[in-house]
Amino acid sequence: MRPKSVCVYCGSRPGADPAYLKDAEDMGQALALEGWRLVYGAGDVGLMGVVARSAQQAGAETFGVIPKHLVDWEVGKTDLTSYVITETMHERKKVMFMNCDAVVVLAGGAGSLDELFEVLTWRQLGLHEKPVFLVNTNGYWDPLIALLLHVTRQGFADESLHKYYTVVPDASAARAALRRVLSNRKDAAE
Repeated sequence: MRPKSVCVYCGSRPGADPAYLKDAEDMGQALALEGWRLVYGAGDVGLMGVVARSAQQAGAETFGVIPKHLVDWEVGKTDLTSYVITETMHERKKVMFMNCDAVVVLAGGAGSLDELFEVLTWRQLGLHEKPVFLVNTNGYWDPLIALLLHVTRQGFADESLHKYYTVVPDASAARAALRRVLSNRKDAAE
């Protein structure tokens, strides 16, 4: 039986606010302290690298998935517990999602948004019931949250969309929320 696994989507850059790095480091440590496995994009740059190194240093298992065309660009982190190279981005996202029990989205760019919207869309379509947490470090996701509200107010999505993600202010709150939901979920492997 594998440990509970948390997929972390985040930037391959550090971002402009040092608080993004702090939350990435805290998230990696939190996963280890809870005995959860990190599932992520296998990069060793930006917030991705910070989360992975922090999780490793604190003793967490790590499961990284990277498409072959990004191995050099994102500096594939080969010292992970599991390191998977895929052919495509689509395969990467599928493997990451299939190997997790919950999703945490830290600050990030277009790639993180792509990953978030895919799991939200899958949830809307009834393809999964995994919890999704937006870590809103210093209000980073406020414009996105406003956009999602606009989408439902304009009739392009049902109000239920807002039940498919939970906004938390920082990594500490994400850890507490994950602890609540993961303690009530059966292992995906069961």
